[in-house]
Amino acid sequence: MSELTVVDLTRHRAGPVTSRLFADWGAAVIKIEEPTDRGDSMGGAREGFDYQNLHRNKLSLSVNLKTDEGQMILKRLVAKADIVLENFRPEVKFRLGVDYESLKAINPRIICGSISGFGQQGPCASRPAVDQIIQGVSGIMSLTGTPDTGPLRTGVAIADVSAGMNLAIAVLMALYQRELTGEGQWVTTSLLESTLAMMDFQVARWLHDGTPPQRMGNDHPTLMPTGVVKTLDGEINIAAAEDDKFSILCELLELGTLYKRPEYQDIHARSNNRVALMALIESVTKNYESDDLIFRLNDKGIPCGPVYDVGQAMSNPQLDALNMKCSVTHPRLGEMLLVGQPIQLGAYPAFDVVRQPAPEHGEHTRQLLTDLLAFTPEQVDSFEKSRCISLSDKKSVRSHDDVII
Repeated sequence: MSELTVVDLTRHRAGPVTSRLFADWGAAVIKIEEPTDRGDSMGGAREGFDYQNLHRNKLSLSVNLKTDEGQMILKRLVAKADIVLENFRPEVKFRLGVDYESLKAINPRIICGSISGFGQQGPCASRPAVDQIIQGVSGIMSLTGTPDTGPLRTGVAIADVSAGMNLAIAVLMALYQRELTGEGQWVTTSLLESTLAMMDFQVARWLHDGTPPQRMGNDHPTLMPTGVVKTLDGEINIAAAEDDKFSILCELLELGTLYKRPEYQDIHARSNNRVALMALIESVTKNYESDDLIFRLNDKGIPCGPVYDVGQAMSNPQLDALNMKCSVTHPRLGEMLLVGQPIQLGAYPAFDVVRQPAPEHGEHTRQLLTDLLAFTPEQVDSFEKSRCISLSDKKSVRSHDDVII
């Protein structure tokens, strides 16, 4: 993606997830920041783990888009860019002149990618939103937890991250379409749409028969036995819902012909009698050590695995094989470990997706204005004097060639 230039107007989490994907795979992602360094309220301190993970590999251009000079800089940048990303509330983009029609007038090939909380149209379009609000509105909280806990949020920002990944997919499709037509387009998603799409079969079930899904805790809503059982030294996950796998499970656990009993003879019966079934299975699994039982079941083709905390999960050697822990050197913080990319490209097996820490505020402003946008040094000084831009006093950790587009 090294030939792509992305103007990143996004904040918080959902939009930066999109721009991070493009930055990781080599696009020149220019993060637009206000001249006053206010950080990013959802990303924490600039040198904190979250900000560094969200904004690695990006370039920082500090400019005030609410000034005439800032608009001039933006227009010159859009004229050279391929993609503009924004996640303002729908009406804000028009005030800042970053709506698609305004961008298209500058560059007909531009692809504008937008994320909002509730979508670009409809009665809720202008409402403010964050991940947890959307978790409630989408219904996903109603599915999370047990019948006794009441609704619970998921332990991750599922609305934000799914929206960010969906927008990246939409932009990639628009890039392909541009190869065919030569024209850009506006692509959008929202936290609400993306979360509903993540819920998948749970929503499809309601659309089909009007039955609201219920909170099932660790049990699968329909496929049983699938859930958590206790062992001699902890807990494990077991998934043996198919008839053949269930019969093998019964054999391995010495449960006899349990699988032939009417209340357990098929998936529907097992789901209806899930409590008694899981109790029977657990009465045996609690006598096995976790590692031993996992090995026995996996050896017979039954999905089974430990229930790790995050530290245990990240210590799994499988993640080393998948490059999900990436090291980067920060000029002051030293070596940092960041989360790797979940995507592998066969044509680039050795591509280093995490190459640079998050940029300092305005770190690349002067270089981008002079080398990319062809402003004179005198113009840049004038922009700084009028406080249209901010120039970082920190030395760039990037080479000159990394910034030229």
